[in-house]
Amino acid sequence: MGLFLCSGLGLANAQEWPSKPIRIVSPYAAGGVGDTIFRILAPSLEAKLGQRFVIDNKTGAAGNIGAQEVVRSAADGYTFLMAPTANYAVNQTLFKLDFNPSTQLEPVVTIANAPLIAVLGSKVNATTLREFAVLAKAPGAKFNFGSPGAGSPTHLAGASFGLSQANGMEHIAYRGTPPMTQALLAGDIQLAFPTLTPVVGQLKAGTLKAVAVLATQRLSELPNVPTAAEAGFPEMVFGNWWVLSAPKGTDPKILNRMHSEISALLKDPAIVAKLVDIGHVPMGLSPAESVNFIRNEAAQFKTLIERTGIRLD
Repeated sequence: MGLFLCSGLGLANAQEWPSKPIRIVSPYAAGGVGDTIFRILAPSLEAKLGQRFVIDNKTGAAGNIGAQEVVRSAADGYTFLMAPTANYAVNQTLFKLDFNPSTQLEPVVTIANAPLIAVLGSKVNATTLREFAVLAKAPGAKFNFGSPGAGSPTHLAGASFGLSQANGMEHIAYRGTPPMTQALLAGDIQLAFPTLTPVVGQLKAGTLKAVAVLATQRLSELPNVPTAAEAGFPEMVFGNWWVLSAPKGTDPKILNRMHSEISALLKDPAIVAKLVDIGHVPMGLSPAESVNFIRNEAAQFKTLIERTGIRLD
C-alpha cells in the first residue's frame, strides 16, 4: 500500500507540473541566438502551460558553466538548458569537464538548426568554393580562415575544409562573429563559415560572397547559393543546432509534454517565419531522436577533432 501511495504521489506531481515559473539556463550572454530562439517560443509556450519562463544567463568557459549548472540542478522539471552544438557534441572532446553532457542531460527537443555558410571576402579571386579550393591548393598559397572562437562549429568547419582542400591554411580565432566579419571585409582572412544572420547585410550588399550552404537543402534566403554537395563537397555538412535539455532523471512525462508543446509550435507558420528570419530551420526532434542525433554528431566531431589535432590553448 505504501509503494502504491508513493507511486500515486509521483504521478500526481507530474500531472500538476508546472506549478511555478520554469528556468531556462542559457550558457551565453544575454541577447544571443539561444535567447532569441526561446523568446520566439516563450509567449505561446507560457499560454499553453500557464507558467512564466525565465531565461537565466550563466556565461563563461565556452558555455560549460551554464551546462554544469543544469547538470547539478534538481531533476524536477523546473530547470532546463538551452544550448547549441558545442555544449552537446564538441566541448566534451576539447575540454576536461567535470560532467558528461551525453549522460547527465536529458534532451527534450532539438529545436532548430542554422546551417553554416561558406563565405569569401570580396577581394578573393573566386566565385565558387571549388575555385577557392584550387587557389588554396596552389604551391605557396597562403590563406587564412576565421572563426568566432576556437572549438566553435565555424572553426571545425574551416578545419575540415583546410584538412582536405588547402595548403597550410591558417586559422585565426576572434572574440565573436562581428570582429570575424570585419576581418573578412578587411581581407585579413579570406574564408569563414558563419551562419546567415550575422552576414546577411554584407551578402546583400555584395561586400561578401556566399559560395555554399553547408546543408542538404538550399536556404530560401539564398536560393542561388548551392548546397555543399552541389558545390562538390558532400562531406561539408555543418550547422549550429539548438537543443533544450533537462537534468538526468527528470520525469519522462514532463520531457514528453515539453517536446509535444514545442514541436507543435515549430509547425506554426508564424513561428516558422520568425525562425527563418534569423537563419534557422525548425527541427522538432523528440527526446529519443535527439539522443541519437546528438550521439551521431558528437562522434563525427570527435573524429574531426582528432584528425585535425585541434587543441585549445
